[in-house]
Amino acid sequence: MNALEYNSLRRELVEWVKSLKDTSLLNLLATIRNSNQETDKDWWDELTEADQSEILAGLDDIQKGRVVSSEEFWKRLKDE
Repeated sequence: MNALEYNSLRRELVEWVKSLKDTSLLNLLATIRNSNQETDKDWWDELTEADQSEILAGLDDIQKGRVVSSEEFWKRLKDE
């Protein structure tokens, strides 16, 4: 996208946002804006230690080959 197209799109979006009456959509856009402004935060740091441990354990399982396919998972679950 060149600068002219970018500026045109930007103007169109501004006019569209100005015309919005749907509060849920406005809230969604505000959430996106706010999350974009907090780029110095890492989502990992906001997880609990327990959540971080579970994710790290899952990654360790993957690296060590302790995985099953989705099909195998559902088969085992059905067989129980």
